[in-house]
Amino acid sequence: MRTTRWAVLGPGQIGGWFARALPRSEHGTLHAVASSDRDRAAAFARAHGASVTGTYAEILAREDVDAVYVSTVHTTHADLAVAALVAGKAVLCEKPVAPTAAETDRVLDAAAASGMPFVEAYKHQFGPLARALHATVADGALGTPLHVTSAFGFEAAERTGRLFDPALAGGAILDVGGYPVSLAVAVAAAAGVDLSALTVTDVAGTVGPTGVDEHASATIAADGLTAAVECSIVADLPRSAVVEGPAGALRLDDAFGSRADSAASFVVRAGGRERVVDAPPVDPFAAEADAVSLALADGRTEAPEMPWEHTRTVARLLDRWRAVVVTAAPRAPGGPATRARD
Repeated sequence: MRTTRWAVLGPGQIGGWFARALPRSEHGTLHAVASSDRDRAAAFARAHGASVTGTYAEILAREDVDAVYVSTVHTTHADLAVAALVAGKAVLCEKPVAPTAAETDRVLDAAAASGMPFVEAYKHQFGPLARALHATVADGALGTPLHVTSAFGFEAAERTGRLFDPALAGGAILDVGGYPVSLAVAVAAAAGVDLSALTVTDVAGTVGPTGVDEHASATIAADGLTAAVECSIVADLPRSAVVEGPAGALRLDDAFGSRADSAASFVVRAGGRERVVDAPPVDPFAAEADAVSLALADGRTEAPEMPWEHTRTVARLLDRWRAVVVTAAPRAPGGPATRARD
């Protein structure tokens, strides 16, 4: 299998994690770095051993780049991804693909038209543990209907920067809310739930003085599944998940892993017995890169770990969740956070 020559579009913190992970992938190597700032691209390339640097347009025009990793701010993902797809590059795009479901659809439409792989980088969906979790749900051992409880939250040191900037699509829902929502969507798919029927209800949240959602919760529901999800950028929340059914339950104390390693185990309780399911941890960034490389080699446009139906569903649910929180709790300039509930 030919080695995939990668370019990082956006030499920031997350791009650095990806660059450091590529040597641990089976099929990829870092070849190029692109940025709107040439000096920044050059410094990143020196630090990580890339041989080519340039502007986004220059790197996308090169024939010696096979795939790109889009690691810029949320509001620039869609345009860069579309440009890369039009240029004939495979794309691994940091989550979320775009701040809205409509923009996400635009990217996926461009991917379909190009025939190139496009994969959204929800890292916890890649690797043997995710496959084992989905198989456990699919075999029916927990029974139906299922209920998922999951959260992801942290306390930001201060209310500044990208996370708290509405112009850059800041806020908890787009930054970390996608983790519990994408997990719920994957569980729903494994259980045979109709993803198009998933809806958002029981929304609550707070909007801070900068106008972004800082803490939010909701229920994701359809026939056969409910999921209680929560996210925050102003409070630490357990990064755990529980999937329960009438016949049993599974528990992930660490549902999402770290940037360096995937989660390594979960506990299943069914039939009066409890067992631990272990899987070898993997570097999630390397696993994402290899998923794209395999799709490229096989002539596929999608990766099974994060198929386009999941990407569209997560985007639709995040869009609705965010709209309800921000609309129900309008910004109070300079004042405290305001609370929303539908």
